[in-house]
This record gives sequence, C-alpha cells and structure tokens, in this order.
Amino acid sequence: MLQTLRDKTSGWIATVIIGLLIIPFALVGLQDYLVQRGNDHVAQIDVPPSWWPSAPSWWPVSTLWDHEQISVQEFRSRFEQARQRARTEQGEAFDARAFESAENKRAVLDAMIDERVQGIVAEHGGVVISDELVRREIQSIPAFQVDGKFNPERYQLALASQGQSPRQFEQVVRDSLQQLFLARGLGESAIATDAETDRLIRLLGERRTVSLLSLPAVAADTAPVTDQEVQQWYSGHPQDYRAPETVTLEYVELDAAKLPPPAAPDEAALRRRYEQEKTRFTASEQRLASHILVRVPEGADAAAQQAAKRKAEQLAAQAKAPGADFGALARANSDDTGSKAAGGDLGWVSKGMMAGPFEEALFAMQPGQVSAPVKTDFGWHVIQLRELQGGAQESFEQARETLAREQAEADRERGFNELSSRLVDLVYKNPSSLAPAAREVNLPVQTLGPVGRNDSTGILSNPAVKRVAFSESMIQDGTVSDPIELGPNRSVLVRVAAHQPARTLPLTQVRDRVVAAVQADRARKVAEQRAQALLKQLAAGQALASIAQANGLPEPTRIPELPRGAPVGAPGVNEALFAATPPAAGKATPGMKVLDDGSIVLFTVDAVLPGDLAQLPPGQREMLKEQIQNMQGMSDVQSLVRQLRRRYKIDVVETIL
Repeated sequence: MLQTLRDKTSGWIATVIIGLLIIPFALVGLQDYLVQRGNDHVAQIDVPPSWWPSAPSWWPVSTLWDHEQISVQEFRSRFEQARQRARTEQGEAFDARAFESAENKRAVLDAMIDERVQGIVAEHGGVVISDELVRREIQSIPAFQVDGKFNPERYQLALASQGQSPRQFEQVVRDSLQQLFLARGLGESAIATDAETDRLIRLLGERRTVSLLSLPAVAADTAPVTDQEVQQWYSGHPQDYRAPETVTLEYVELDAAKLPPPAAPDEAALRRRYEQEKTRFTASEQRLASHILVRVPEGADAAAQQAAKRKAEQLAAQAKAPGADFGALARANSDDTGSKAAGGDLGWVSKGMMAGPFEEALFAMQPGQVSAPVKTDFGWHVIQLRELQGGAQESFEQARETLAREQAEADRERGFNELSSRLVDLVYKNPSSLAPAAREVNLPVQTLGPVGRNDSTGILSNPAVKRVAFSESMIQDGTVSDPIELGPNRSVLVRVAAHQPARTLPLTQVRDRVVAAVQADRARKVAEQRAQALLKQLAAGQALASIAQANGLPEPTRIPELPRGAPVGAPGVNEALFAATPPAAGKATPGMKVLDDGSIVLFTVDAVLPGDLAQLPPGQREMLKEQIQNMQGMSDVQSLVRQLRRRYKIDVVETIL
C-alpha cells in the first residue's frame, strides 16, 4: 500500500499540486489549518500599514495590514471599572442585572475602540511620548500623592497591591497618553471667535414678543378601525406593546414591632440594674461662674508673661475688695471677647467643660469666693464662683420607668435576633423553599407580584430588595435570599417564585389599546390639518384676533419680551416660539404647536430683542467662550474618529460580550 502511495505521488502532476498548496500555507500559516483556536479578543481593528496608507483591503494585499486587538481580559477589566463607577454614583439604586445589558457592553467596547483608533493614528503619525511626560502624568495622579505631593513609597505600595511593576505601569500610562494625544491636541486647538461668542450670547439672552391663541382639541375619533389598520399599527409600533420583565416574590417579613410583647420585667432585676447603673441617675454638680482673662500671647517672652501675671494679681485683689463689682471689672479688663460684654459670665459649668487648672480651681471654691490667678494655655484667669447646684440622686421609683422601658426594648431586640437567627438556620437547611422555615417559626409567607423593575410596591420600595429580586442568581436559582434590612429591627427574606422576561404582548391581548391608538392618531392628524389650515390664513395676512373671533374664541394673549426657556402654557410651546424665524420688518412670523392632547396653540412672533452683550459680566463671557471651544474640540474629535472607523476594518465578536 505504501509503495502504491509513493508511486501515485511521485509524478509531475502531484508535484504541481503540492507546489500550489505551499502558497496558501506560506501566506497564512500552517497552524491556521491544523489548529482550531477560540477567540481571545472581543474586537480586532485592521489598519493599512503606515508606509502604505492607501493600501486596498482585498487579498493578498490585506495580509500586509496591521492588526490591533482588544483582548477579552482588557474588555472585562474596563467593563468592571465602569460597573464600579456606576455602583458608586447610583448607590442603592444600582441595578447589577440592568447594567449587564448588551447596550452597556457595546458602549464600553466602542469607547475602547475609539481610544485604540486614536492611538493607531498617533503611532502612524510618529507621535512619541517622552519619559518626562510619562513621569509628570504619574506624579499628578492623586492616588500616589501625600499632602498634594508625589510620594515614591505610596507609588510603589499602590502598584504592588495591584500586582504591577513600575515599568509595566509606565507603559500603560505611555499607551494611554498616546491614545489621548489626538483628542487632547484637537480639543485644545479648537478656536471660538469673538463673533461666535457674541452671537451665542445674543441668542441665549434673546427675548421675543409673541401673541398666543389656544384652540381646543378636536372631537374624539369614534369611527370603526379595520383589522388591517389594527395589524398595520401593531406591526409598526412593537415597542408600545411590550410587557416589562416581571417577578413574583415570596417573602417573610420580620418586624420587632409586630412580635408579641415581652414579659413584664422582673422587679428584682430592675433593682439590680439600678444599683449597677446608679451614677446614670445622678445629676452632675454644676457651678455658676464668671472670670476675667488676662491673655498671654503665644510665644511671649518671660517679661510679658510676668507682666500678665502681675495684672491678674492686681485684678484679683480688686475683685476681693469689699463691695467690688466683679462684672464691671470684667467688662473693663477681660481679654475674653466671648464673655466680656456679659461681665465675664460663663453660665453653669459642670466637670469636663473647662481646662484642667481652671476646673480644679473652680470646683475647690465656695460660693461668693474669688480665686487667685489661675494659669491655662489661654493666659491668667481670675475666677468668681457665684452659685453652686449640687447633684441630685434619683430614687429607684423615679428611675423605674426608664429602666423598664430599656429592659423591654432589649428583650424585644433579643427576641427579634433569636427569631431571625432561627429562621436563617432553617432556610439554610432547605434554601429552595421559604414555606417550611416560615411555618416552623409561625410567620406567614406573603406574595408580591408580578411586579416590574419600575414598581415600588410594598417591600419593593426598598432599593436593596429590588436589586436582589431582579438579580440573575436569584432568578436562576430560585433560592431564598439572606435577610435584607428594611429598617431598625426589621428585615425580610425573599425568593423569586416566578420570572417572566420582557416580551411583546400578543395582538389579541392589546387589541383595544391598538384601536385606541389608531383613533387617537387619526384625531391628531385631523388636528394637524386644522392647524395647517389656520396657519395658512395667518401666513396670508389674516390677524390672529380675527381667527379667534371667527372660531368663537377669546382674544389672543400677548406676552412682551418672553425670555428663552420660560414656561408658557404646555411643554414645548416655548421651544416652538423660539424655533420660529425672526419676523421681517413690520411683519409677524406665524407658527403653531399641536399639543399631546390634540389642542392647538397658534402664535405669531411679533418682535425679537437680542441679548445685550453689555449686561454679561466679562468673566462669564470668557467662560462661555471656553465652553464653545471645548464643544467644538469634542465635535472635531468625534468627527475624525467616525471617519477613521469607516476607513479601517473593525470586527466585533458579539458572542463574547
């Protein structure tokens, strides 16, 4: 057999065939024929080589193109960063399941592709990021700073916690700067002229004098709707007839307030607590004090300190003299601005309120006594004790109600915790069902639903409950959740008993809604036709007042100098007024707005008053000019990226997202 095979493959025909097969193997690689590999990237960008920018994309020239890939790991890392940002911004309202939508994933990937495209352009353009620029960028990152300055130890520690070396991180920063170079360059190169800025100021500050006439809605359409019209409308508006994703929940609520009241507290136990906590029921001693402060400046020399002490001694001697007026002395001499005007009055003072030396002296005095000078960090004090209020001890009978209430609350909380722990233990034994555990602790299993993500009924008003109820794991597993706290000593355990994904409702179920929509659409079209007819009358020169009279309507309303954005009637009317062309000299501009309820607002723009440049502060004008430049720069970058994406070949592996 082997000899036959050798004979068959030794002729000139076999040689030609093998030679032809060598060509594709050489161009593409033998491994592509022999090895089947799974995709390790979510997107690939094929770009003409920098030395031949206009290279065509057809084979075999396409083999010369450069290939840039976004790996699965890179995408997942970026998507996780976006998830954490959203979680931080939204807090309790964050919905992990909704965030996993295909739209969110594609938005993150598109941003990565845009960055990579910009990096390719920069690289092909010969852009090189210097070491100095990388160093400055790293040093400007707040995470690597201490007290606003770059700290090498913090930098090394932060990288080590992420498993990165400085060289690896520097390369990440270098690549990022190269990708953003184009956006920064274009954004900063945008120019807003003074004329553009002034024009925008005039538009933003523009005021219009208008006349309005409101016409009532046309009569409701009650004509029959054919099956063909129903089917056509239903097929053309599928999003209007979609049922949202819903879940049906089983839950057990634990509420300490609904538990049986605890037993009456034991009298002996209350008395023991009273004896143990007797100091709680003793009013602290208070002293009514005044003082005169002779302040000693910080860093004062010995002579200044001695002079302050002598002054305090003199004031103390005057205050101790028979008939002395301590308040008058304080008003005349104290350096304490807070109490000086009140004659040095400090009010009632209890222990722990004043500086140590001051407090020691005050609580060693007798009522009416004036102290010798006392030194603190503020200076020298002369203290007067005016009154003393001794601490009073509450009896057990007086404190009993407080002790009993506290004991009842402690017993209720302990009972709640014991019940919650027991329920959780029972659920762990049978996590796929809530009923057996609830039956064991004599609590009812309640049902809620079907409810959607936008419902806030009952326990679903709590964001944490909603997040758990619509989580992927709870929906797939059908297990009981951990306790979710609803408030103090109040929690709930939930289980998704049924799940219904979002779906388009069948026509038989929404036929009445479709018929109503068709009739509303016909009425709206009649209203628009009526409005167009009246608008033609206005354009032909008929006055708004005469149209009002012909239709038996009140006189039009005139609003002088209406500012842009000011509410006027229904939403959208102001936008229609300012979207109308400014009137020519001596001639008003007619217009109309058909509202959602079918009513019509006819109007004329009678005069336009541009915004006054002189009324805008210079700082706001420069700020507005800078905003215009930033917007133009962003628009330029987006336009360039769109063009580049059309020029390059971008392949997205949707199944991996």
